[in-house]
Amino acid sequence: MSAIDSLPPLREVIAKHQLSARKSLGQNFLLDLNLTAKIARQAGDLSGCDVLEIGPGPGGLTRGLLAEGARRVLAVEKDARCLPALQEIADAYPGRFGVINGDALEIDPLAHLTPPIRIAANLPYNVGTELLVRWLTPKDWPPFWQSLTLMFQREVAERIVAQPGSKAYGRLAILSQWRADARIVLSLPPGAFTPPPKVSSAVVHLDALPAPRFEADAAVLNRVVAAAFNQRRKMLRASLKGISPEIEDLLHAAGIPQTERAEQVSLEAFCALARHVAAAAQR
Repeated sequence: MSAIDSLPPLREVIAKHQLSARKSLGQNFLLDLNLTAKIARQAGDLSGCDVLEIGPGPGGLTRGLLAEGARRVLAVEKDARCLPALQEIADAYPGRFGVINGDALEIDPLAHLTPPIRIAANLPYNVGTELLVRWLTPKDWPPFWQSLTLMFQREVAERIVAQPGSKAYGRLAILSQWRADARIVLSLPPGAFTPPPKVSSAVVHLDALPAPRFEADAAVLNRVVAAAFNQRRKMLRASLKGISPEIEDLLHAAGIPQTERAEQVSLEAFCALARHVAAAAQR
């Protein structure tokens, strides 16, 4: 294995600092630095960007991002055991790497970042989806980030890029594809991690669109989509009856058959329905 920097191999780092992965923190470490550099390259040209990383652990992806030329990397790490190992990376890349010790769900890192900003992370499995939803649903759009390059369980990755008619298609696909271009760029087997998880993983890359793909009020769209997929086996006239007393007329106006089920409805059609729901509420 060729070295990507002057720091020791990750197995040595983990042994030195006794960093056994903790299931309670959703940790699975990637130890192949060539692989972490490959993931970093999926994030695009980092030379003029600050990069936000969540859950760096011993710093494998961190080192890949820095070696690939990131202007600066800011990592948020909940596990204080990892801080000494991450400090060694900071010492090797003076002025280009900083760490916040805390919970990514509770910290606002924007004060420590300078645009343009990209996010790249081997996300802890137990918070990955919640973080993605937060990044996709800010109050204002475009968001603070240009792109997201994120590791998920393969099942979650497939839900993000799913198309209508598939079992994986649901709220996560709608949220992701309404405001971003999303694609799976890399697949990883369980054996790539220490300890190996029970499932395969995949890296998803999302580029933020300058404006949503179709016009719709974000809150209304989210309410409609949530109601539709919460009872995805029901016909829409039944699953959406709590949205509006005139839902059958609104479905007709949006060009959606009343007997359709949520997984058959395109993003464009959901946005059309959200517009009609919003208009009806204002009458």
